Amino acid sequence: MPRISGVDVPSNKRVDVALRYVYGVGPARATEVCEKTGINPTTRASKLTEEEVSKINTYIETNFIVEGQLRRQVQQNIARLRDIRCYRGLRHMRNLPARGQRTRTNARTRKGPRKTVAGKKSVKEMR
Repeated sequence: MPRISGVDVPSNKRVDVALRYVYGVGPARATEVCEKTGINPTTRASKLTEEEVSKINTYIETNFIVEGQLRRQVQQNIARLRDIRCYRGLRHMRNLPARGQRTRTNARTRKGPRKTVAGKKSVKEMR
């Protein structure tokens, strides 16, 4: 398993797919890394030499913010929104969707499982 930017990428996958396991590297950046370093994107990650792995590492480290530093930056941005108490910050605080999605239905991922509330008893049932 080659280690790129502190992440063990899967060795049985193609290089352009394996690079996506690094947080902050998606499809476009993965192909860009392969082009700029001169590595064939169809080769398997297990077939990479130490020299090629170091090329990929140095290119990613010099050109992109990835992994821990990027995660920290995202968390700081969310904390800033919470501190200034803007709309998006309040949505993060309340654990609701922050990008305009509806919440009457279809917000289960953010809101979590349903919390059932018992219905009111009618007058007829009280007797």
